[in-house]
Amino acid sequence: MNLLPPSVADLSDDDLVALYSAAPAPAVAGPGVGLEARTGSEASAAGWIRVNFVSTLDGAASAAGVTGSLGGPDDLRVFDLLRRIADVVLVAAGTVRDEGYGPMRLHDADVAWRREHGLPDHPVFAIVTGSLSLDPASSVFTDAPVRPLVLTSDAADPAAREALSAVADVVSCGTDSVDVRLVREALVSRGLGRIHCEGGPSFLGSLVAADLVDELCLSVDPSLEGGEGPRIVRGSSPELRRMRLAHVLRGEGDLLLTRYVRSR
Repeated sequence: MNLLPPSVADLSDDDLVALYSAAPAPAVAGPGVGLEARTGSEASAAGWIRVNFVSTLDGAASAAGVTGSLGGPDDLRVFDLLRRIADVVLVAAGTVRDEGYGPMRLHDADVAWRREHGLPDHPVFAIVTGSLSLDPASSVFTDAPVRPLVLTSDAADPAAREALSAVADVVSCGTDSVDVRLVREALVSRGLGRIHCEGGPSFLGSLVAADLVDELCLSVDPSLEGGEGPRIVRGSSPELRRMRLAHVLRGEGDLLLTRYVRSR
């Protein structure tokens, strides 16, 4: 008896795209089902926030301070495909700096797929920052194929806002601090409903607290970090946010790639 989940190696890119693009079936059939029963286009119009993280078996979200040593080639393959089908890639500024992000430029195969499906060549890169501590001369902005978005608050430094406005669209999403609900509204109002969030833990904590996480794609690296690495979420939530399993795949080296959707 084989109790192992399907292998990523047995699936083509088109298979994986279809799997991750499919609207999850409702938990209960009949009237009154929630967002997870909507079609992909309906969910996009309303705004669908998918978050993508990796952790060790013992819950560490990084090793030696970064995520790059976790996951492996199959995790990276799915990571790239999730960007392929997104309207916008949403990342907090701290993660942009810590992980060494460059411009949001997809591979040629991803661009070709998007053109075939009537999408712009690249997703928009949206960066969340309350302090606006971003370098306008960074390649994130200067080499961007699409003008990035910077999502901040009214309280942000006016000089920094002016400097970044030369290389990005700077949008206020709150008065004294960034309100994640307004972040989603700002993206959806621009037609960017398929929201793919890549971190970091504090920003995910804000999304969890506001109950805005519609989907979690979590890669579980078969390792024990054993240190004091961060969890994928930092912060507190007023209650448990129950998720429902959509699928599990097995990657190289016994990596598990899971997809969960919010139980509404």
